Amino acid sequence: MNNIDLSKKLHNRNFTKYGLDMNLFVSIVSAVLVLGFIVFTIAKPNESAEVFNGIKDYINTKYNWFFVFTINFALIFTIYLSFSKFGKVKLGGPKAKPEFSNFAWYSMLFSAGIGIGIFFFGVAEPIYHMQSLPKALSGDNPITDAFKIMYLHWGFNAWAVYSIVAIALGYFAYNKNLPLSLRSLFYPILKEKIFGIWGDIVDTLAVLSVLFGLATSLGLGAQQINSGLNYIFGIPISYQVQIILIVCITFIATLSVVSGISKGVKLLSEANFYITGIFLFGILVLGPTSFILSTYSNSLGSYISDFVNISLFIGMDKADIAWQGGWTIFYWAWWIAWTPFVGMFIARISKGRTIREIGIGTIFCSSLVIFFAMTILGATAVFLNGVNDGVIVKAVNTNISTALFEMIANFVSSKALQGIISFVGMVAIILFFVTSSDSGSLVVDNLTSGGKLDSPKTQRVFWAVMEGLIAASVLVLGGTKALNTLQGAVIITGLPFGVLVLIMCYSLFISLKEEMKYYEKYELKKLKTRLNKAELSNAEQS
Repeated sequence: MNNIDLSKKLHNRNFTKYGLDMNLFVSIVSAVLVLGFIVFTIAKPNESAEVFNGIKDYINTKYNWFFVFTINFALIFTIYLSFSKFGKVKLGGPKAKPEFSNFAWYSMLFSAGIGIGIFFFGVAEPIYHMQSLPKALSGDNPITDAFKIMYLHWGFNAWAVYSIVAIALGYFAYNKNLPLSLRSLFYPILKEKIFGIWGDIVDTLAVLSVLFGLATSLGLGAQQINSGLNYIFGIPISYQVQIILIVCITFIATLSVVSGISKGVKLLSEANFYITGIFLFGILVLGPTSFILSTYSNSLGSYISDFVNISLFIGMDKADIAWQGGWTIFYWAWWIAWTPFVGMFIARISKGRTIREIGIGTIFCSSLVIFFAMTILGATAVFLNGVNDGVIVKAVNTNISTALFEMIANFVSSKALQGIISFVGMVAIILFFVTSSDSGSLVVDNLTSGGKLDSPKTQRVFWAVMEGLIAASVLVLGGTKALNTLQGAVIITGLPFGVLVLIMCYSLFISLKEEMKYYEKYELKKLKTRLNKAELSNAEQS
């Protein structure tokens, strides 16, 4: 049976009545488990928080070594593929052309991969690290140390795990004509078994991870936007306002999803990139420019020179284990748990690009841009904190959602300018949420439709609305504690997905070795064609 028949074999199992086109097992089981989780979380908030946070803490402390190994292995393996002979392999085959321009491609992967992280943690994280870091990670300069560790959490390692999953998904979908679905990653090992119950379980786990992750981000983001509106316009901080925000973001995201990637998602991502750039450029120029640039240079140098030590660090005593579980392992588990979402979305927009392009574009280009963006915010916060009697530390320790706007309030004396900067930042945050939501909806739709890229619009709307409903119901009925429980559930999925990532790397490697035989034949054929043309041209000239 050829690859095209294999893809049809999965799609033939889909339910195709009433304007739908979905895998019933993945869709129904995912919906039931999501509903069950929400009911449990809302009905018994204390018990659910104790259960999921207990499991999360156990995983973070007992399996910290596994996350450190997995995240570093993903980085080494992705760099190896990018700079070896495999780097020239193109998703879609040698003749495939990129669907999107470089700017559009980068805008979309950046918006989906990071979301509001640069705003939420760009100000707060270095402030936290300046107050508390393990001795093994501390040096002579607390500012440089703080930014170095922030770079570790948001840099090469994080993007590597996204990158390798994107490469694998894109390769099996576009080069092997398998469905764009997580189950396809294991075809070289499991063969046609991926179309059975094991493949359904893998895709269901991915759907849960994406839905819970996006709902968590949407709920926490609504709280931050509400804090910003309170700072700018005096709008009260309340669940009612946050629900309105979730409804508005979900509505815009739904319109974007219905419009498709080329229109809705692409245009919103490009607009987001421009507006975020304007916001950050304004702070760089109007703020402590010299301090920002010095911090970036020193911290980047320290990050690179100490990279091996800090990336392989595993806490040994209770204090270090607790700190690492709350920060580094939390991040590693979160990034791994989000690979079905971000990795699949990057794969969806990367047809026609080489493994080398994807590896370099995601790991190195994205990291350096994010480092600079977060340093603009973080260094400004550190500078203002030093000249304003610890005002940013107080804001971070009191309510992290207000830290960015507290920084802006102390940034310039002009109320009008404060309002303009805050408004631009608010628009950027909202666009990040919309682009994350619409990208996530497309990914969930891919997973529940058996990897189809052209599923019905009604189905796309269903999953986009589902994200908003999960976030709104958990936020209103369970509050921040329920959101934190939801976040804990996402972190827990990082462990099984970490195992799947390692298996996937092996699966990709053995398949790429076979692919190279085809590429060598193709390049030999191209070389012979060129030589024949050259000989013919010489003959005509003589």
